[in-house]
Amino acid sequence: MKPTPEPSIWMIGDLQGCCQPLRELLAHPDISGEPNAKFWFAGDLVNRGPDSLATLKMVMALGDRAISVLGNHDLHLLAVAAGVRKPGKSDTIDDILKAPDAQEMIDWLRHCPLAHHEQGHLMVHAGVLPAWTTAKTLLLAAEVEEALRGPNWKVSLSKMYGNEPVLWKDEYRGSKRLRVIINAMTRMRMCDKNGQMEFTFKGAPANNGQMMPWFDVPARASTQDTIVFGHWSTLGLMLRPDVICLDSGCVWGRQLTAIRLQDRRIVQIPCEQYQKPKDD
Repeated sequence: MKPTPEPSIWMIGDLQGCCQPLRELLAHPDISGEPNAKFWFAGDLVNRGPDSLATLKMVMALGDRAISVLGNHDLHLLAVAAGVRKPGKSDTIDDILKAPDAQEMIDWLRHCPLAHHEQGHLMVHAGVLPAWTTAKTLLLAAEVEEALRGPNWKVSLSKMYGNEPVLWKDEYRGSKRLRVIINAMTRMRMCDKNGQMEFTFKGAPANNGQMMPWFDVPARASTQDTIVFGHWSTLGLMLRPDVICLDSGCVWGRQLTAIRLQDRRIVQIPCEQYQKPKDD
């Protein structure tokens, strides 16, 4: 008897409340033909698209077949639900907050990981600071996960916003420490050669020798694994041996992208434009 092959893993970019493209993606013959396939979502399941509630429920319904890392929009939803942050003008999360089972969905999100590692691939929503190894990234992510899953999660969320500090130090403790971890893994795009994060840059990547994409910093410590991320729609789909960017601008009217981990097979679904193209 032949051994049962391991199920495929499909890594999927930012959904941002775009349920119909997700429905079409899951129905694609390459994906639906394997009923045991697993799915890794790169975060930002909700917000800015038209169906945040349906999108979140669809991912949750996948059960143990799905893993989603937390994105900045997912954390924003948690913060609004906790009463520590006000909704934004372009938010589309009200349907979740008013749902009868809102608490169940909030609790599910609170228990999502900040980073996930398997088969030589490390998924985070935005990036990994250049000084962090994969092992350190997972340990630091676990600190945030513990805070979000604990009884004082609302207090932790109330202290996570802000751009400072922009540079990691091992001696940081408390909210300062958690803020750097969250900012790196859910917001970072550019930094300098020393790993100092820069949050104002929101365009296509550039490297002027001073500021550069986090993944191009020399001597980055996490190169032993392929880092998989979303968050950077102006970068778009990018495939390199060491990094994969999955955010192909679904909510901006471009595509929803899935990549099969085992052979990098790509499936893309064209998306209706719900927001004017800009960065998130």
